[in-house]
Amino acid sequence: METHENLLAGPPPTLIPDNPDARGALESGAKPSDVAARFPAYSAAWAALADEFFAKGHAVTSYAFARTGYHRGLDQLRRAGWKGHGPIPWEHAPNRGFLRCLHALARAAQAIGEKDEAERCSTFLRDSSPEAVKALNKH
Repeated sequence: METHENLLAGPPPTLIPDNPDARGALESGAKPSDVAARFPAYSAAWAALADEFFAKGHAVTSYAFARTGYHRGLDQLRRAGWKGHGPIPWEHAPNRGFLRCLHALARAAQAIGEKDEAERCSTFLRDSSPEAVKALNKH
């Protein structure tokens, strides 16, 4: 019996590997700036910094932190086999740092008037994980 590949199926979900040391440091209450300094590839620390500074009214600083975490996350996604599109599930906890940075980047870009970047990031987030959009828009 022949089997045929489903040509309509999209790419498989991409899963960023966990970093238990960085995750543990952030979850134990370490300052996000300390976690980012010790684990600069850990997007969740950058996302926490972006959120913290945005809440204080520092949209440009938030944008910079979100952009850093976004790029570090892209590096990890590519190493995990991501080819520039496809699902990045929110349900996989290690993906959340990247997705939070993408959301924070869209939010900060909107706040500083960079509307094209805000829309690009919002579309990227929707295309990557509808669940992330739901979760992040609750806050």
